[in-house]
Amino acid sequence: MANVAIPDEPVVLAEEIDHVRLVTLNRPRHLNVISSETVSLLAGYLEKWEKDDTVELILIKGAGRAFSAGGDLRMFYEGKKTRDSCLEVVYRMYWLCYHIHTYKKTQVALVNGISMGGGASLMVPMKFSVVTEKTVFATPEAGIGFHTECGFSYMLSRLPGRLGEFLALTGARLNSAELVAAGLATHFVPSEKLPELEKRLMSLKKGDKDTVKTLIEEFSCNAQINEDSILKKQSVIDECFSKNSVDEIIASFEAEACKEGNGWIGPVLKGLKRSSPTGLMITLRSVREGRKQTLADCLKKEFRITMNILRTTISGDVYEGIRALTIDKDNTPKWDPSSLDKVNEKDVDTVFQAFEPHLELQIPDKEECRWDGKYENSAYAMK
Repeated sequence: MANVAIPDEPVVLAEEIDHVRLVTLNRPRHLNVISSETVSLLAGYLEKWEKDDTVELILIKGAGRAFSAGGDLRMFYEGKKTRDSCLEVVYRMYWLCYHIHTYKKTQVALVNGISMGGGASLMVPMKFSVVTEKTVFATPEAGIGFHTECGFSYMLSRLPGRLGEFLALTGARLNSAELVAAGLATHFVPSEKLPELEKRLMSLKKGDKDTVKTLIEEFSCNAQINEDSILKKQSVIDECFSKNSVDEIIASFEAEACKEGNGWIGPVLKGLKRSSPTGLMITLRSVREGRKQTLADCLKKEFRITMNILRTTISGDVYEGIRALTIDKDNTPKWDPSSLDKVNEKDVDTVFQAFEPHLELQIPDKEECRWDGKYENSAYAMK
C-alpha cells in the first residue's frame, strides 16, 4: 500500500512506546519539505520529550522516498508578496536547529532517501544518523540565489580541507558511503534491514548511546567509496577551493579541468557557472566565517543572511532561482547582478551586518533556560 498522507493527516506524526519516541515527517508527495507547521510540531515534541524523564530515545524518519528535501520553496516564493511573511518559520527553524545540535537525549535519524538543504539539518547533527544505499545528500542552496543555512555554515566548515566550500558552492551530491566517510553520517545499513532496525530500536529497554550504538552496529556494514568519488579528489578540491574569491576558485578549477584524469570537473564547473553570482559570494563568505564561529554565532549569522535575502536587500535572485527551478521549471534563471564581477562587495557586507540586539535570533546562553528565546516571545511577535 502506498505511503501517502491523507489531507487531514498531520505533517509530522509522533508515536510513543515506553521510553522511545518516533517522529515521522509526513509529506511524502512533497518529499517531506519543511513547512511552518512541520517546524512548530517538531519543536513542541522535542521540548516536551527532553523535559520528560521517562523519555530516553528519539527516532526520526521520513515517509515515502525522501527523508526531507529541505525548505518549502513554494512557501518562500509565495511569501515574497508580503514583507517578512516567512520570518516566523525561518526564526523557528534556526532556533530549532540549535536545540537539535545540543539535545540532551539520544537521537537517531533513519535516512532512507533524499536528505537535502535544511532537511539534512535533521540528520547530520544527530548522535546517530543511519543512511542506506538510497540516501542522497546535498546543500544546493547557493545555486538558486540562497545560501548554506540551518547550521551548515558551521557543519560544512568543519569538514576536512576545503570539502565544505566545495559542497556549499557546487551543491554536489554525496551518497551513503561518502556521507559516512566524510563524517556527515555515522552508519550505513542496507535499506532492506531498516524496518527491522527501527523495530528493534523501538523495543529497546534502555536508550543510552552505548546501547543504541551496539544495536545499530548489529545491522550496519562497511560501505566503500568508489574510486571516482569526489572524496578521492581532495587534493584538487583543496587546491582550488582554498582560493580567496569565487572568481579565483572558478579560474583554478578551470585550470585543473584541462589536466589528464580530471574529466569529472567539467559537469561540476558547468553547474557552478550557472549558479547565482550573489548566492555564491554570500555562501563562500558564510562558510569561511563559520570556521571561526560557534554554532550559535553561525545560526544568528544565517538568520540575518536569510532575512536579508528574502527581503531582497541586495538582490532578488532567490525568487528568480525558485521560479526557474520550481514554478516555471524552465531552468533559465536571469540573475541580477548577472556575473560575479558585477556583485558589489559592499553589498555583500550589508547582508552580514548585525541586527539590533532585540531583533537577532535569540539563542539562550545559559543551560537552565535553554528553551527560552522562542519566536512567540521575540520582538518580532510583539509587533
